[in-house]
Amino acid sequence: MPSSTIQSPPHHHHLQTLLSSARPFLRGELETVDDKLPALIAVLKSVGAGECWHKHGSFLDHLIDIYRILKIWKSPDAVCLCGLFHSAYSNSYVNLAIFDPSTGRDVVRRHVGDAAERLIHLFCVVPRQQLIHDNLLYRYSESELVQHVIDSENSLEKALINAEKGVFVVEDEEWRRKIQSVLPADGVVMKHIKTGEDVHLSRRVVATFLLMTIADFSDQLFSFQDVLFDNSDGMLKFAGNDWPTGLWPGDGKPGLWMNSISRMGAIYTLIVREEQLYSIEQSQSQSTNSNGNNRDEEIELVIPPILESCTKILSAKDQIEARDLYWEGVCEVSKRGLDGCAEVLERSIVKNPFVGEPHVVLSQIYMSQGRFDEAEKEAEEGLRLLIEWGSPWDKRMSWEGWIAWCRVLVMKAKEKSWPQTSWGILNLGLVR
Repeated sequence: MPSSTIQSPPHHHHLQTLLSSARPFLRGELETVDDKLPALIAVLKSVGAGECWHKHGSFLDHLIDIYRILKIWKSPDAVCLCGLFHSAYSNSYVNLAIFDPSTGRDVVRRHVGDAAERLIHLFCVVPRQQLIHDNLLYRYSESELVQHVIDSENSLEKALINAEKGVFVVEDEEWRRKIQSVLPADGVVMKHIKTGEDVHLSRRVVATFLLMTIADFSDQLFSFQDVLFDNSDGMLKFAGNDWPTGLWPGDGKPGLWMNSISRMGAIYTLIVREEQLYSIEQSQSQSTNSNGNNRDEEIELVIPPILESCTKILSAKDQIEARDLYWEGVCEVSKRGLDGCAEVLERSIVKNPFVGEPHVVLSQIYMSQGRFDEAEKEAEEGLRLLIEWGSPWDKRMSWEGWIAWCRVLVMKAKEKSWPQTSWGILNLGLVR
């Protein structure tokens, strides 16, 4: 077959596209992402963000991480910039006012623009635990969410097909009534966390804050918070108060946050689909929405690639079992041997197929056993998932470190070679 007719498989193209989106962050070429980004980071450094403690490191690191995650998810610029400055006035969760909210809003606005600063300010003054958990997350059972995600996909598909035929009738269904009841088209009113004044949030702003909370939690949560809040059931209810034994940084295990995050993702998907159907309805409506100017319809709602485009829910039970199997696989190789560790990692992946690190460790085991084709497959899957999340699940190593190690594994698997000495392992590093 002539070389010109050889085509790479679709997953290879997808992986290369993902890697291209991540490469500016891996190389520190931030000006290619946004020519203002280096200057914005310099501003954050100048006000001490790099000196502030924040869960998994410094506040500056966290802010840059959230920007990276949102950018990889193709969020609008204003949303990404909100991520970069998202707690800069402090908020209902943290005391990190690197800009005084009473005097610093003009300063921040000059740097990021009106739209982003408005989101930053709103994010910092609303009671986010009440907004995200009490008003949304805790209003749905898990089984209800699973069914509503399925129903909403069917509803949207039918509506789009009908719209192509010129029929703009959208059915009134249970899933729509539920999401409209918890988050009406005209948005919600919350109380300012300091003044008690009413703060109106449009449905798209609430959805944006839900998306940012997914990014925020995924970047910073690990076993340290599980101990603090007694999250042994994996439901992330923040019900415990074990502050004396919550010794930072703890044992470094991956945290039990994915059940909660996956439920947030499902609700976000319902909101996005309801917004699409609402737009179809409004496009044929002769009446003007009296609150149209308050709906923030210019804010684009993007679906992150994680959790199969935020359509899958990982049960609390499965996330616990998967995490514990993973921990056995990475920590007990001297006890279990390579075959035993491979077996528990394979079981971990079945329980939780949505994170990359189990694939990566399994790939290294396969490399050591000379199973190069299997190793390549696992390394590429791990690489895909790690880039899609934009942050590591196993936070003992940085996201950049995991990505680099994945690429080493992919390269060596393609070469069908792996070091047979300890010095050979230490010599690894170059990726192409």
